[in-house]
Amino acid sequence: MDVNGQGWTDEEAATANSSHRNTVANLRERLVKEGLDSALNRKPSKMSPRQQVIDGEVEAKLIALRCGEPPAGQARWTLRLLADKAVELEIVPAISHETVRQVLKKTNSNLICGRCM
Repeated sequence: MDVNGQGWTDEEAATANSSHRNTVANLRERLVKEGLDSALNRKPSKMSPRQQVIDGEVEAKLIALRCGEPPAGQARWTLRLLADKAVELEIVPAISHETVRQVLKKTNSNLICGRCM
């Protein structure tokens, strides 16, 4: 409880601020251990931001690849085939099928490529 404040428990403070009791407890602990400035401001991230593998040029090449003819013996492109071919053609050094899926979903490639509909 706060000696000079309203004397709320963590539960009461959480309810009043529409947050979880643990959030209030963690904030209080940070205030006591690190001071007011630390409690009011976010901690800087310990991890550096990941560099994006996919830019507009790579997206365009993936879409062009998707709209092209599938490999011999395949009726259509699969996400894994697209990922493997993008690496083989050195469009990207490495890419997962999930990243390919996200790119195609984001760009709505079915509307771009008439053959893919």
